[in-house]
Amino acid sequence: MTFEVTILGSSSAIPTSERYLTAQVLRALERYFLIDCGEGTQIRLRQMKISFDRIRNIFISHLHGDHFYGLPGFISTRNLMGIKSDLHIWSHSDLILLLDPLLEHLREDLGFRLVFHPLNFKKPGLIFSDEKVEVWSFPLSHRIPCCGFLFREKAHLPNLNREKISFYAVPVSRLRAIKEGADYTDENGRVIPHAMLIHPPVKPRSYAFCTDTIALESVAEVVRGVDLLYHEATFLNKDEALARQTFHSTAQQAAELAARAGVGKLILGHFSTRYRKMDPFLEEAQVIFNNTELVTDGARFSIPLQKTACQS
Repeated sequence: MTFEVTILGSSSAIPTSERYLTAQVLRALERYFLIDCGEGTQIRLRQMKISFDRIRNIFISHLHGDHFYGLPGFISTRNLMGIKSDLHIWSHSDLILLLDPLLEHLREDLGFRLVFHPLNFKKPGLIFSDEKVEVWSFPLSHRIPCCGFLFREKAHLPNLNREKISFYAVPVSRLRAIKEGADYTDENGRVIPHAMLIHPPVKPRSYAFCTDTIALESVAEVVRGVDLLYHEATFLNKDEALARQTFHSTAQQAAELAARAGVGKLILGHFSTRYRKMDPFLEEAQVIFNNTELVTDGARFSIPLQKTACQS
């Protein structure tokens, strides 16, 4: 099943003719998670043919306008479409105060519930979990409270090796226990190891989103080993002093973090409009972490299924 990130906006602070403000959709096993909601989000959703009704969970990293000013329009359009499913929003608790005046005239006509969940900006925490996916928030370091988000697919049970199951005449009553890790002992007392009776499960996939922040060692620990890491790269390293002053990162710093964390792939975004050419961002990062790409609006990044090693 699909585990894929779609970039809806990749500029920082100011939109351009080609880049809208920060927003992404993670499609994870047919769950659609909207991550930030800058201006232009609903336009990109229409362009990318992503159904508004699919989005029932939104994660807002922080309350700078380029990360949430698209939210009132998204809510209004969702309502005009007649969507009835609840909309859950994880954010700083002050978001309710900011949205209230804008949504006041919608209150009586709003056809779905808005459910707000306050984030903890002090320490990592599990904020969403169902039978297939879990989402963690973790603190970043910006001028105002800011969170990153880590999305993890839950571990799969292995598939049974039907040929071996038949060969050893394993009864149906034992199949569940074998999938969960048990060996099988036949009627003669012979132990058939679990590893001989299953095919290795696929590896759970993971995606981490790190926007507006100084590059942090604590973040490297949280995102260690993720398949795909998005990290802001507002500046080039020649402007490192400006990055530090504004609590942002450079492409080099993001690549150094990715290397320390041992991630599978790094994607960079949130580029300052002061730069006309993007190639230097990629060149700066790839010197340190070769498996790096720059995001563009409309780009999609899929994480393929991989088998895990079979443990005996």
